[in-house]
Amino acid sequence: MAWAIEAVVVFVMRIGAHTIRTAIACTLTLTLLPMCARAEEGFDTEHIFGFMIGSDVGNPGEREFQTQTTGRFGKGGGTYRALGQEVEIEIVPLPNFRVEVGGTATLHDITGVPDIDDRRQFNFQGLSLDLRYRLLDREKAPFGMTIAAETHGDRIDEVSGAKGRMYGTDFTLAFDRELIPNFVIGALNLIYQPEWARFEVSGLSEKSSTIGAAVAGMVRVRPNFLLGGEMRYFRQYEGIGLGEFSGQALFVGPTAYFQLSEQSRLTLSWSMQAWGRPAGSGANLDLVNFERHQARVVFGINF
Repeated sequence: MAWAIEAVVVFVMRIGAHTIRTAIACTLTLTLLPMCARAEEGFDTEHIFGFMIGSDVGNPGEREFQTQTTGRFGKGGGTYRALGQEVEIEIVPLPNFRVEVGGTATLHDITGVPDIDDRRQFNFQGLSLDLRYRLLDREKAPFGMTIAAETHGDRIDEVSGAKGRMYGTDFTLAFDRELIPNFVIGALNLIYQPEWARFEVSGLSEKSSTIGAAVAGMVRVRPNFLLGGEMRYFRQYEGIGLGEFSGQALFVGPTAYFQLSEQSRLTLSWSMQAWGRPAGSGANLDLVNFERHQARVVFGINF
């Protein structure tokens, strides 16, 4: 009798072990297949960065609505807060070519900042047109490369909040490459920003230009979650042709990207001025030409 019971127990244990192994294998397969399927899709770098851009421009026929909130905080003294809320529509009419139009409203809260008038105001700032053309596709070339030109016309100065007429174009040459396929991607931006402004009250005209270089890296923590950071270096000059040197600054900070659904996404980014120096000064930060902190929240949805 004992040997019969033992045989039954062994048989049940073998059946149970086999069943358990089969169940585990099935569970892992069902769990990992969706992740692998998503991982095979690779990166879409069009929107994963905060203050930078990637080389992807979307597929022909795509349409997106996007809101972008940018905050700039801290100057050399007093209280400085500036918020910009931009609403944008993006379309991809042709392969490798993207068009974006947008409008921006700004909120300024400035008190006791040297060389900037005190003001607390909310105004419509202006309109922008952003054109991007992808020269190299990352899937077919060693790296992706896109040239972008964002032209804006404003009635409110972005930094001081003063009224006037402001025009400028941000030229960017964007590169990116998957450093580890489907896991780590890196990006490089080369930037040139000429600006022209004429202020309403004083009647003064100003011309300036900024050049910069920025690098970023993003890691896929989960299929729909990327985490990384950006480092940006800028040099500002008087005149649109890089005339007299005004100052320089280095910004560093983290970036997080969330794919909320197939149609929606969210990007969060924050940068701190880690080092800088205005012209003719021995200071460790340039709080004359740049801010102490910058933050950005971008939400987008396909329609």
